[in-house]
Amino acid sequence: MNVASILAAKGSAVVTIRPTDTVGALCERLRERRIGAAVVSSDGQAVEGVISERDVAYGLAVHKAELASLPVSALMTRTVITCSPSDSVSSVAATMIAHTIRHIPVQDGGRLVGMVSIRDVLNVRVEDLQRQASQLRAFVRHTERNPPEDR
Repeated sequence: MNVASILAAKGSAVVTIRPTDTVGALCERLRERRIGAAVVSSDGQAVEGVISERDVAYGLAVHKAELASLPVSALMTRTVITCSPSDSVSSVAATMIAHTIRHIPVQDGGRLVGMVSIRDVLNVRVEDLQRQASQLRAFVRHTERNPPEDR
């Protein structure tokens, strides 16, 4: 399974925020959408950074009361790891684990086309494991009803 299949199931809408918007505006947008991260983009297409609720929590420890008025650019991750729609879900999962990240923007030809979260990846993996378990149960039932003949 690849990233394109995740986007086909969940949709390709991506929440973006401008680097000049405030962290307070970001928090409101994350709360409204019930999401954990946004892509930082001046034009809604180019990925300039990513900012997550974890970045905000860490920023609170450093900036205290001034946090809400800071620009998103002050806290965003600037070196962004991305994937493409053709990437396998297993390779994206491995990247997330290796880099301790929970959200990866999806780009196709340099254009932002989606966002994949660790929850999306885990859902695919759980569905795959359930399908495999079902197939194994069916095989065992068939084998029990039709034992192989001794030769």
